[in-house]
Amino acid sequence: MDRLERQLEDFKKAITRLEEALSVAKENKSDELYPFLRDSAIQRFEFTFEIFWKLVKTALRRLEGVECNSPKSCMRELFRNKYIEEPELEKLLEMVDDRNLTVHTYHEEIAEELFGKLEGYATLMRAVVEGIEDARRR
Repeated sequence: MDRLERQLEDFKKAITRLEEALSVAKENKSDELYPFLRDSAIQRFEFTFEIFWKLVKTALRRLEGVECNSPKSCMRELFRNKYIEEPELEKLLEMVDDRNLTVHTYHEEIAEELFGKLEGYATLMRAVVEGIEDARRR
């Protein structure tokens, strides 16, 4: 199994876990454990995002011969190489900024705002990876 295949498998496991955490937290919003469940989902987002952007980096290198060395540069390269449209690029760049905010989830307002975006981010990451898989099959 090569690096890209391994990263695709790791991403699929991580995104599934993120979606599970989101579901459990939403189902228990009125429970006293909600802050813990919300924060757990945010933590899952952090490591899912790390796997995601490194997968993008590997895919761009392998499929397009493009080197990118930061999350934002990789997202811009996805756009330049026509994997995504401009609205998706804007959301991906926002996601990078939000990932950097996760260190401040001790602020309730930031944690709640970020949690509210995670489902959309999960959907977007899945769509990007599906595009990469399609390109890989061609």
